[in-house]
Amino acid sequence: MNHSPGPARFFDSRAAYNMFVTTTNEKAAVAERVSRELPHLDPQGSALRIFDAGMGDATVLIHLMRRLHQVFTHVPWLVVGKEISIEDVRRAVDSMPDRFFEHPEMVFAVTNMPYRQAVHLGGFSDEEVVWRTTALEGTTAHDFAVQLERLHVQFAADWAVATSERTGNPVPVNPSVHVIYRGDREFLLRDVIPHPGGTDIEYELILASQPYRAATPTAAKVRMVLAPLAEALAPGGRLIGIHAAGDDPALEIIRNVWPEEDPFRTSRHDLFRELAAVLDRDDILLHDVPDEEAIFQYILHAMPSEMTEHIGTSTVLAAWNAAAYVAQIDEDRLTDAIESGRYLEATRQVVGRYDRLWFNDESYVVTRGLAESPQPGV
Repeated sequence: MNHSPGPARFFDSRAAYNMFVTTTNEKAAVAERVSRELPHLDPQGSALRIFDAGMGDATVLIHLMRRLHQVFTHVPWLVVGKEISIEDVRRAVDSMPDRFFEHPEMVFAVTNMPYRQAVHLGGFSDEEVVWRTTALEGTTAHDFAVQLERLHVQFAADWAVATSERTGNPVPVNPSVHVIYRGDREFLLRDVIPHPGGTDIEYELILASQPYRAATPTAAKVRMVLAPLAEALAPGGRLIGIHAAGDDPALEIIRNVWPEEDPFRTSRHDLFRELAAVLDRDDILLHDVPDEEAIFQYILHAMPSEMTEHIGTSTVLAAWNAAAYVAQIDEDRLTDAIESGRYLEATRQVVGRYDRLWFNDESYVVTRGLAESPQPGV
């Protein structure tokens, strides 16, 4: 029996993603928001452990690691990224040579496992998991870049995907983990390097930027993503969640074409209510803050003259692409809007109304309380 995978999702398109990343400052804005949490971190063990719950091409992670090096210059790191896209994995790994050079005491691991297993790099039998470890030779960024590029072929095999008959989403053929570190720092990192079989890794910092589909029901977002992440926090650890919030010019563009469109139905308050019910733990704390602290903006890059004097074609296309990407419009509706030309006037109206085009993201913080010190005589 054949199962249709359903309409292609525009927001999964590599071209749409690349255009979004290069025409907005979203990645830098997210990294800046996450960086505000760094002063609260206090690694208690052998390393600072960080989990990126939607690594993508590591643009946000690289921004964050630069800042992390300033704050935790001589602290060993374990950085684990979850990503299913082979294109993103290759680009992420290609971004790492400078990070290994600047922060030698770093272990970087990437996996395609589901969230509940990914945080521990385990949960499968040894026979199921493809586990690879690379100890980089040399001491320069060029040395590392040459070796990391050679891994592309191996990643292509290990990150093979199939289409789920149930959802139409890409799913990994095999759960895979690749651990990378500098060979000349192996002795110092021996207690940090993960090994097959999985461990109860706990993280001081978990980044969850856009880790779920906007249309996914709240209960599923919590059960499949946020609950496993929160449970993987170390004492004193912080989870920073970020998702699109709407109520911005970008959503106006979308509603000029589809007036009833409501892509951002889950607020941080909805997530907190569901997460509190699911976890039922006194040591997991949900930090609600006013909107002026929780909501932050990023913008579309455009020449000032294009926004005020005349609206060029490039700006219209970039604005439409970003608005449709953030709202996660599927390919069929996108094609219809483009073929009919409706997107042009819809975008021009909004871009012409403002001197800049901005987007709202919503952030929230979940922490785990520090373990209480035992009382004398206990």
